[in-house]
Amino acid sequence: MLAVSTAAQASSATMVHGPAFLIPVLHTREGMTLAEAGLVAAAPMAGLMCTLVAWGLVVDRRGERLALLTGITGVVLAGLVAVLVDGPWLVAAALFVAGACSSATNAASGRIVVGWFPPERRGLAMGIRQCAQPLGVGLGALTMAFLADAHGITAALWVPLVAAAVALVLVAALVIDPPRPPAAERAGAPNPYRADRYLARVHGTSMLLVVPQFVVWTFGLTWLVDELGWAAGFAGIVVAGTQLIGALGRIGSGHLSDLVRSRTRPMQWIAWAAAATMLALGAAASGSGAAVVGLAVLLLVVASAVTVADNGLAYAAVAERAGAFWSGRALGIQNTGQYLVASAVPPVAGIVITAWGYGAAFALAAGFGLVAAAMVPVAQERALG
Repeated sequence: MLAVSTAAQASSATMVHGPAFLIPVLHTREGMTLAEAGLVAAAPMAGLMCTLVAWGLVVDRRGERLALLTGITGVVLAGLVAVLVDGPWLVAAALFVAGACSSATNAASGRIVVGWFPPERRGLAMGIRQCAQPLGVGLGALTMAFLADAHGITAALWVPLVAAAVALVLVAALVIDPPRPPAAERAGAPNPYRADRYLARVHGTSMLLVVPQFVVWTFGLTWLVDELGWAAGFAGIVVAGTQLIGALGRIGSGHLSDLVRSRTRPMQWIAWAAAATMLALGAAASGSGAAVVGLAVLLLVVASAVTVADNGLAYAAVAERAGAFWSGRALGIQNTGQYLVASAVPPVAGIVITAWGYGAAFALAAGFGLVAAAMVPVAQERALG
């Protein structure tokens, strides 16, 4: 169940984030402006944001297997349309639909992990499942840019299509809905958002921690190339390596939460660490000299791991508190908030960098970590079990 849910989420990540690697070809060969190429690349993410809560409702009402089968089938069909149509705007429309269908995996695959793993192993399992995003992005980075440059956009779009088809076969063959209370209890299931502010504060904490995460993800490569003069290829290898380190960070934080029997306390520790690392990175990036620059690069790697380590913890915390009949929608709300903030970070951080430099942008992102540390609802967490 863990392997298949991770594979399904990774295929979704490839479909949603992979088109970003088509921007150079769309710009240089298709004659699109960078803004237009960016709109094409953003189409699947826009579709995903529109349907996260709706797919969560499907999971709550009809189960994880049905949601995965229906959603991934939609991804395959829309992906097939994307490789058959001619013209970037028709491709963008197909990718929008593919993204809208792919969001089924966000809630359903997380629910499978929560449903099949006991509390004492759930944090580690969710940390492994959260590795799906860097795995999916890495697959797109390693294949789609090369295929688009060598053989065109259509050839590159076969990568997320094939990934989704493989995930569909795996889901159909292996996924079984985890046990849940009788359906008759659904009508009496209380709305967890009315009980207290625990879920709202977890959502808010995650949204705040998205800011330093996406500042590093979006502008780390550009900083290495533009400010430090690194070759783009070598800088890309370093950034790809940080994705792997980030995946390991998610696994480690999940295992830690199992050991200390808490999701929120490690989240608070991570928020403090993210604030301290980003503040130090900002100071080092504003300095000069080989030693300072080397320290800044090291801090960039550390920040890439620390700023994503909370994702699995928040996912587990939301699903555990929301319960069997509300966690699909709650996870949809969780992801929607994160994606909304993530979409705003690049333009705002770009303005800060233009006005004050990379060091200032890194340092200002630390403030969001500080606020996140204060927002984590440690006192409201219930005992795991």
